[in-house]
Amino acid sequence: MPDVRVEHTPGRLRLILDAPHGNAITDAMVSALREALAAASVGAGFSRPVKLITIESAGPDFCFGSSLDEHTPARMPDVLPRFHALVRDLLHAPAVTAAVVSGRCLGGGFEIALACDVIFASDDALMGLPEITVGAFPPVGSVLLPLKAGASLAASAIISGAARPAEEWRVAGLIEAIVPRGELTGAVDRWFDSTLARHSAAALQCAVAASRLIVSRAIDDLLPVAERLYLDDLLTTADAAEGVAAFLEKRPPRWTDS
Repeated sequence: MPDVRVEHTPGRLRLILDAPHGNAITDAMVSALREALAAASVGAGFSRPVKLITIESAGPDFCFGSSLDEHTPARMPDVLPRFHALVRDLLHAPAVTAAVVSGRCLGGGFEIALACDVIFASDDALMGLPEITVGAFPPVGSVLLPLKAGASLAASAIISGAARPAEEWRVAGLIEAIVPRGELTGAVDRWFDSTLARHSAAALQCAVAASRLIVSRAIDDLLPVAERLYLDDLLTTADAAEGVAAFLEKRPPRWTDS
């Protein structure tokens, strides 16, 4: 079974995360998402222009975050830039993008949601950036969360690693709507029908590109800085490897604090 299932209906493209271990983000999943977004950009196989691209989950949780099996000092110099390329692809998608979040949405999964134009959440959703608990930090989250939810809340989320319920993120302006889990798909359908379906596809494509200008500029200017901080500074520390090892071995980390 592929990590990402692709379904399309008139005007819509659904990218459904369907992978083991809570949709842990692997290099293969990143590649599958990028391929699907590239197909949407050229309109391959679509009977009419795509107005909405949703990223959803086949299981009870949106995403537990990046696969820590790939989150090692040896692999991250290759894996991290490719994940960041996916974020850039989302910010250049030719349609409105929406993350449809249920259950846990953590780490890299939350970063994918932050790269979307809007977020719909179930009332039991929990979102956060727990990277600090494994001796790391979230480069994409460090750039996007202050813009989308405010600097103070972003700093608290990044340095604490705590997940917060959807309602707290809604108050910060991050979430379009919160509905009971069983009503999530219907809520997105109704929003599409009432908000996007009636608009010109050409005008919508230009409007959504314009709405992303500040976020795209921040990614272009600041994400390379955060990426170098991660690869050149963090990965040279013993704690970066220790955090991942402790998680995989199911034990408390033994930080060197150096």
